[in-house]
Amino acid sequence: MNDKISVLDIDIDNYTAKEAMKETVRYLESDPVNVVELVTVDGLMQMDEVPELKDDIRKFDLVLAGDKTILEAADITDRRTIQETEGHVFMKMFFRYIHKNHKRVYLLVESEEEGEHLYNYLEHSYSGSQIVGLAKVSAQNRADDMLVNAINGGEVDCVISILSSPLQEEFIAKNRGILNTRIWMGLGKGILPVGRPGFGQGRITQFFLKRIFKKEIEKRKRDMSGALVSAK
Repeated sequence: MNDKISVLDIDIDNYTAKEAMKETVRYLESDPVNVVELVTVDGLMQMDEVPELKDDIRKFDLVLAGDKTILEAADITDRRTIQETEGHVFMKMFFRYIHKNHKRVYLLVESEEEGEHLYNYLEHSYSGSQIVGLAKVSAQNRADDMLVNAINGGEVDCVISILSSPLQEEFIAKNRGILNTRIWMGLGKGILPVGRPGFGQGRITQFFLKRIFKKEIEKRKRDMSGALVSAK
């Protein structure tokens, strides 16, 4: 399976978890920085407000759906694909791989609480993972140069980012050429089971976000259908 789907003008690779992991292992064995991103409903909606960022995202090596709602928006009905996405199978396969193969990892978060929960999650679920650094990234005070130097100095194999969109995408698009790591894994918000649900991340908020997202998708489909009819 290698077909791309397009949701809110973002191209998403329609891979099985095994296919995505095969690509990721290949990236981990190569020198250039390869960018893998798991997109969420919230992330897509945030990125939709920054049209110029979409060109940068098209240059990412692998973009995967992190929420089954995204697949449904693209009319993907394959049961296996939906179940794997809902169960975050690829992400778990990736964590197991870097743990088993002793890959050196640097973590990026937006708060000390997120950092603590992410570190504890990896230590609990994948005990012995080689976490060589953790940094807090602020949209207001990025300090990109210092952060890039810290990552490069750690001689890491992988950067795992759980930054919000579009901060996450803007950071890697700007600094990709000077980062000395093999893979950037952008997980964003809401995929990892870390942190306590707060404002903007609670179940009720996520429910309404998905409703808004679905209405926007339906509107664009109607507009497209109308445009096709008018063109005939």
